[in-house]
Amino acid sequence: MSLQIDLHERDNDITVLTVQGEVDMSSSSVMRGRLAPALDAGGRAVIVDLSGVTYMDSSGIATLVEGLQSSMKQGIAFRLADLHPAVLDVFKLARLDTVFQVYDSIEDAMTDL
Repeated sequence: MSLQIDLHERDNDITVLTVQGEVDMSSSSVMRGRLAPALDAGGRAVIVDLSGVTYMDSSGIATLVEGLQSSMKQGIAFRLADLHPAVLDVFKLARLDTVFQVYDSIEDAMTDL
């Protein structure tokens, strides 16, 4: 399945990236290409909806780490939402669920913003 990324602007300067497909070495550059401008645009928060991502390898995780680092430099909240169970298992195994702010849904990720 090819990678699809939709960008949605929400109220209060919140950007939601909805990612669908597999994020691997061949497609992580596509995600990076959509994520970087969303962060560069500023705003209060970027939320990455991963509900449609069934597989993510280390290059996809590295892209999200880059996004987190960029958001921290810019003072923008960076949150992950609705991780597919297989992807969430990888995050938990690598203890990345303690590094990223991970939420069950986009609505939950928007709390306290």
